[in-house]
Amino acid sequence: MARVAVFSAGSWGTTMAKVFADAGNDVMVHARRDEVVDAINTRHENPRYLPGVLLPPRLQATKNTTFALSGAAYVVLSIPAQTLRDNLAAWGRYIRPGTVVVSLMKGIETDTGLRMSEVIHEVTGIPFARIAVLSGPNLAREIAAGQPAASVIACPDENAAVALRNACHTPYFRPYTATDVAGCELGGATKNVIALAVGLATGLGLGDNARALLITRGLAETARLGAAMGADPLTFSGLAGAGDLIATCSSPLSRNRTFGEHLGQGMTVDEATRATNETAEGVKSCGAILDLARAHGVEMPITEVAAAVINGTTTVKDAAAALLSRTPKPELYGG
Repeated sequence: MARVAVFSAGSWGTTMAKVFADAGNDVMVHARRDEVVDAINTRHENPRYLPGVLLPPRLQATKNTTFALSGAAYVVLSIPAQTLRDNLAAWGRYIRPGTVVVSLMKGIETDTGLRMSEVIHEVTGIPFARIAVLSGPNLAREIAAGQPAASVIACPDENAAVALRNACHTPYFRPYTATDVAGCELGGATKNVIALAVGLATGLGLGDNARALLITRGLAETARLGAAMGADPLTFSGLAGAGDLIATCSSPLSRNRTFGEHLGQGMTVDEATRATNETAEGVKSCGAILDLARAHGVEMPITEVAAAVINGTTTVKDAAAALLSRTPKPELYGG
């Protein structure tokens, strides 16, 4: 099949590395820690992020950036969104011509408001036709265990999307293709913020009605932003929209929901960060998403409240009251 380089060895990166390997590819994971590299290469396990999950022998790891990239047909990026620019500036020039870069990242760059595909293009000059986005209801632990899941691969070049789909299609992981990169990226980034709000509600002891309200209205404000930014409205009713939102808001495996739950239970942002262990992208991206909404004249009340809690301008209890005190409107208006 193909040689695949995956950056980096967190839970989602390692999981997708396993998917590519199970699909018959030779996979090289780039990791920063010696102990992670050694465990993957000798024990076929990533005990730090996926303990107990057996990794295929054709999945190997290295700390050497150029070795990881050597001969790769696909470079898969699964690093914190806010570190992407600096990392690409350091090693993006080693990506060979013709390689397809695949973003697994679900965030918005805080200083620029750029989506991850836009950052990749701006830093490396790689054409958008060779930049793909993979997004959907993808809880890493479930997929790593071989439980059924699906995702969307979005790329302006349909042929590139189909080839990538074939390269990661396994009996347990079913990828679909699309061309709406903006919609997939906005859905993936915004659902993390809505999941923070759902976690807050859960931590406060609110019930299923409140969670359903936040998920439904959260999807509405995500679709409003997407429409204002030129995305296909149908994207938000599919896997990269409603599917991803439901999974992230409903599962205790979700980092963003867990982070919000910690806040709802009384932790500070710093305490919740330490307790969550891995990056909750919604924490960093909520302000950037709110800036995009304001720039496009879009109301996003749930995002606004989540951002206020994160930056400390409102309390968790005041946030709940702010959402419930909004003036009622016709549902189809979307406000």
